[in-house]
Amino acid sequence: MQASDFTPEEIAAGEALFARPWEFLRSAPSLDTLPGADRPEIAFAGRSNVGKSSLINALVKRRGLARTSNTPGRTQELNFFLTPGVPLYLVDMPGYGFAEAPKDKVEAWTRLVKAYLRGRPTLLRVFLLIDARHGLKKVDLDLMALMDEAAVSYQGVLTKADKVKPQHLAEVVATTRDALAEHPAAFARLIATSSQKGSGVEDLRAEIAALAAAHGVAGV
Repeated sequence: MQASDFTPEEIAAGEALFARPWEFLRSAPSLDTLPGADRPEIAFAGRSNVGKSSLINALVKRRGLARTSNTPGRTQELNFFLTPGVPLYLVDMPGYGFAEAPKDKVEAWTRLVKAYLRGRPTLLRVFLLIDARHGLKKVDLDLMALMDEAAVSYQGVLTKADKVKPQHLAEVVATTRDALAEHPAAFARLIATSSQKGSGVEDLRAEIAALAAAHGVAGV
């Protein structure tokens, strides 16, 4: 695992933000059930079973906040989280790709994700979660193309980095960075994480805190 790209002050800001008590606000199965666009939002997207819910729980230091399951595709709606005193939403997006669900249900999730990405003016950035064991897949590239088209800023985050050997991880990091560099809406920095071991999670907290502060979010 590489050394942190963040200063001690940036790490401290991230830890302070996520030392707060983050809570579930609501699930939104459609655009008309979204909370008001009254604050910036940071979203997490990824293939089904990429470890998205586990990473969110590690991020907020609360084991059961985002629902986890061994069944891919359990997150079927846009789930919003917030913390008192900071006007910021975290958004857990429905997993895409393989899901043990009826085809019409999967198609409904897909429409919701596309509509949200194209039409949510308060969305600051999407963290695109990529399984370190497999790297980018076609479904990831399809979502990246959609975000490029919609001019939605996104950033790659490798998950399950503890599940691969260091040499393989270095190769996946290099390959993924090169791929992201070809996309105009992609943020340059790639963060490798492990929800189980906790590696890289401090960097992700620091990245989110820095992004929120850069957009004038109070309390960060």
